[in-house]
Amino acid sequence: MGNSKENKVDGIYNEILQQAVLEIKTARNNIARQVNTAAIGVYWSIGKLLSERKIEKRHGEGVVNRLSVDLKLEFPDMGLSPRNLWHMKRFYERYILAEPKLKQSVSVLPWGHNILLINKITDNDEAYWYALKAAELGWSRNILLNYLKADSFHNEIDLPKSHNFNEVLPETVAEQAEDMLKSSYNLGFLGLTKAVKERELERRLIERIKQFILGKGFTYIGHQHCLEFNGKEYFIDTLLYHRGLRALLALELKIGSFKPEYVGKMNFYLGLLDKLEKRPEENPSIGIILCADKDHLDVEIALQGIQKPIAVAEYKLLLPTKELESVILEEMKKIESEKEGDDE
Repeated sequence: MGNSKENKVDGIYNEILQQAVLEIKTARNNIARQVNTAAIGVYWSIGKLLSERKIEKRHGEGVVNRLSVDLKLEFPDMGLSPRNLWHMKRFYERYILAEPKLKQSVSVLPWGHNILLINKITDNDEAYWYALKAAELGWSRNILLNYLKADSFHNEIDLPKSHNFNEVLPETVAEQAEDMLKSSYNLGFLGLTKAVKERELERRLIERIKQFILGKGFTYIGHQHCLEFNGKEYFIDTLLYHRGLRALLALELKIGSFKPEYVGKMNFYLGLLDKLEKRPEENPSIGIILCADKDHLDVEIALQGIQKPIAVAEYKLLLPTKELESVILEEMKKIESEKEGDDE
């Protein structure tokens, strides 16, 4: 009898707790949206001010730099750098003549999303579609970037290959490495439609998607391959071997845009591979950095002075094969099942 009464009390308590948690989360989300919308409104106003005063980069750089210094003294946490002030001017000029529905859709996006859109998209209908999807599905900036790279509005063109093979490898090996390298790779991250599952899906799927990366001549060695040196451990995302090149290949997968520091990290890994694992008869180890987006000139500068062979390539997010789609759906079901188990 006592247990029945306690269970009833526990049931009522759990209902109250769940409802309270829901109310708090809803309120927090509403506050965050209001704060973000207010911030975007401020950025719009500053952009309008700079535009109407005809402040241009050639003649107005000093004005913007001085404005940034004075505003940051007053508002140190608002991201009022000179670069951001120029972004605000571009933001205003980009959308001032746009339809109200487009203005409304971008006003609810985080500022980083808006910078990405004004940098990547010039068509208003296209910008509206991405803004709407990003808001509805809760896309992070990196997820938005990935969907931009899979854009169905434009035909994919051959991208320039970014590497330093010709400078650091023997001529015949450099030619083989060039043939081996694709300027972009097709990966099917269907699970990136929901930001909450991005990291978990990436962790679970990295083992499964390697089959879509490997081509003729590749042998898979391992994921999170450990290199031990000087009392420390270092982990390479994926280690491969290419029979034709007779070389180890270190593969690093990055969800977002290329950053110059990725080259330094890869250069270090290749040094360890050559020191610890490369055999005398093998060619120097090669590094491939896969990113959602890269600027060819940025990569070129980052590779200057690097003595290890490194390439940077983009991956394109296209509709996956049925096999990959099945794998992803299976993993998503597992995640949901495990989550429900934890909640019980």
